[in-house]
Amino acid sequence: MAATLTQMEGRGTFARGVHPPERKHFAEEASIEVVAPPPQIRLPLLQHTGAPCQAVVKNRQKVVVGELVGKAEAFISAPIHSSVAGVAARETMVTLPNGRHVPAVPIKTDGEQLTGQALWDDLYGGEWPTSGLEQYSPEQVVQAVRDAGIVGLGGAAFPTHVKLTRNEKKPTDTLLLNGCECEPYLTADYRLMVEAPEPIVTGALLAGRCVDAKKVVIVIEDNKPEAVEAVRRAADGAGVQVAVVKTKYPMGGERQVIPAVLGREVPTGGLPLDVGAVVINVGTAAAVARAVVRGKPLTHRLVAVSGAGVAQPKNLLVPIGMTYGELVAFCGGLAPNAARVIAGGPMMGFALGSLDAPVTKGTSGITALTTEDVRRSEETACVRCGRCVDACPLNLVPTKLAEAARHQDWDVAKRYHMRACVECGCCAFLCPAQIPLVQLIRMGKAEMPRD
Repeated sequence: MAATLTQMEGRGTFARGVHPPERKHFAEEASIEVVAPPPQIRLPLLQHTGAPCQAVVKNRQKVVVGELVGKAEAFISAPIHSSVAGVAARETMVTLPNGRHVPAVPIKTDGEQLTGQALWDDLYGGEWPTSGLEQYSPEQVVQAVRDAGIVGLGGAAFPTHVKLTRNEKKPTDTLLLNGCECEPYLTADYRLMVEAPEPIVTGALLAGRCVDAKKVVIVIEDNKPEAVEAVRRAADGAGVQVAVVKTKYPMGGERQVIPAVLGREVPTGGLPLDVGAVVINVGTAAAVARAVVRGKPLTHRLVAVSGAGVAQPKNLLVPIGMTYGELVAFCGGLAPNAARVIAGGPMMGFALGSLDAPVTKGTSGITALTTEDVRRSEETACVRCGRCVDACPLNLVPTKLAEAARHQDWDVAKRYHMRACVECGCCAFLCPAQIPLVQLIRMGKAEMPRD
């Protein structure tokens, strides 16, 4: 049987953090639905951390599903592939949810497209091996992951081949698969674990070979018992362990899940490699399995459309390049009292000024909030209560960082490690003065000069 948390080294939780309302009930019981391709998609040439891609298709060129559209030449980058069959148009500009303007390749959908159950079976269905994977060398797996354009699907969108490239100076003993999905409202990873745990396990084994991990552990919060059971069944006999950790935000962060499971603290400014660990998302692992075993690039992703502000919350499998508005329309449109639509969840997501933004590899969900959800008090002066400090999972001082950002005091910002902040939102969630701490810190990180 797969191992349980009692056989792990950690405490099952991490220091500090918060317990926001989970609000998973909107979409957690909604089985994944496949969305048919729209008349046109737009593929941004920057959908990942690192250098942007260069378009390799020309105006009026015919493309097929999976064809290379954007070439990645830098090491920290990831190629982009078409999610539809169609005809490419002239390069244009799109605005991402974070406000960044980037070039994009429009593709007008044309010809036969896989959709419905056929697409699901092609991407997630069928048999997934857990033995005989030694036929794939670590170098082959890393190259397949790079060629497939796989990035972290938990939100950061860091190119996965970089994480899986073995570092001889910093050996790894444990690979952790993060299935915590701690952000309120979001349920896409949960539904993947319930409905298709097999490719997750296969991808975990392949990724573990790459980093030479002695132990592979799938980590799930204890508020997801159905996912725990489904993954345990799929992992039974495969040499993959399952750790059930306590539900707390932001358990989905690397620096929180590592101490919770392994009892190791990642140093400030350091990486999981510094403590012998590598962390990838469960959806990323499934994409790794698909790339290696079936030769499929990353063209679609799972998106949860949730919240009281949308008519019919759903979990969707969608072609990358669709607009947020098209997904909201597929879910019956916005409710009459909808007040704000967020790319991602309410803790770390970006409020959308327009629903024309395209879905990218990093899109984990769409949260539609009502007037009641977003009602808040006016900002007042900091009362020095210290709640933000007590809650910060990285042991930072958010008020100092926010004030440094307001006054562009970069010496203070550096002294208090502004760049270490992961913008999880714990501080703002608890702040009785309603100070927009995360927005200020985010602004400061963007404006602070680099050494």
